[in-house]
Amino acid sequence: MKCVILAGGKGSRFWPYSRENKPKQLLKIVGKKTMLQITVDRLKKIKIITDIYIITRQELYNQIISEVKGIDPKNVFVEPSGKDTAPAIGMMAAYFFQKNPNEIMGVFPADHLIVGHHKFEKVINTANTVAKNKDSLVTIGIKPTYASTAYGYIQHSENREKNNLNVFQVKAFAEKPHKKLAERFISSGDFLWNAGMFFWKVENLMSGYKKYIPELFDILEKIAPKIDENEPFEDLWEFIEPESIDYGLLEKAKNIFVVSGDFLWNDIGSWNALFEVLNSNKDGNIIKGKGIIMDGKNSLIQSKDKFTAIVGVDDLIVVNTNDATLVTTKDKVEDIKNLVDHLKISGYEDII
Repeated sequence: MKCVILAGGKGSRFWPYSRENKPKQLLKIVGKKTMLQITVDRLKKIKIITDIYIITRQELYNQIISEVKGIDPKNVFVEPSGKDTAPAIGMMAAYFFQKNPNEIMGVFPADHLIVGHHKFEKVINTANTVAKNKDSLVTIGIKPTYASTAYGYIQHSENREKNNLNVFQVKAFAEKPHKKLAERFISSGDFLWNAGMFFWKVENLMSGYKKYIPELFDILEKIAPKIDENEPFEDLWEFIEPESIDYGLLEKAKNIFVVSGDFLWNDIGSWNALFEVLNSNKDGNIIKGKGIIMDGKNSLIQSKDKFTAIVGVDDLIVVNTNDATLVTTKDKVEDIKNLVDHLKISGYEDII
């Protein structure tokens, strides 16, 4: 298997700790290594993975080349501009297709946390087998442990595939639900969290693009030889309309299977995610850096240089950097992305 790590995101939900040129995947959020390095190290341990590629944007290229260990620089590809996941994945698939249409391609996010390597590798091996033996697209779903409103969901059929007790045909994809709907998903027993990992023969993926996203397919066919010859293709890329792989292809295709995994997984999608992956004290508080919380519960302080105090307030997120301070409640963390967009149009580009 050749695997591709998507590492072009801006990580705006972790502002002000993350910035456009230092996004979440290049930060040390849950340990002593960056999220991208953790992902690379994890994939290098999997026996069937022969090559690891990273696709990113121009502004991050030099950082990735200099900071990420264990990746050949020629395997770091740059997309001319961000067009969402379908063009980025399709660009790499078209490149592989020229060399070997039967190549199995795995796609992984750069910044997720996974605990339980043996279980994870077993699921990857199963996904690889299904992708090889069926003309199908394969994804991974995580068995839910609670009714999360932070994740998308995958609904699967009740029938398991022969000889693969944890493989199901996909019935539908669902966006992040509200609380009551998430509870219904969990009680039904046929929904999994969408982990954002995909596997396919590149020939099958390109066939899906040709059928469901034909305009993008036509441009990728023209781009592929230019990638192979290391020629610029910005002029072609400009004509691509932004599209997610989920909406553009997966929600329309019929030949999709999901492998159910029971390893611990978290997409580290917001500041709230740290309450699930970091140790808190008896009051549910987390302090990273300098700070104190008195007479308050379930709050987070992230402050490396400035001493920060919370007194008599619950459910707060306070993040200090050398040039910005964020104060929000836990139930409003999803609005941070909108805040960053507002800062941009308000002339505060220097702190984004």
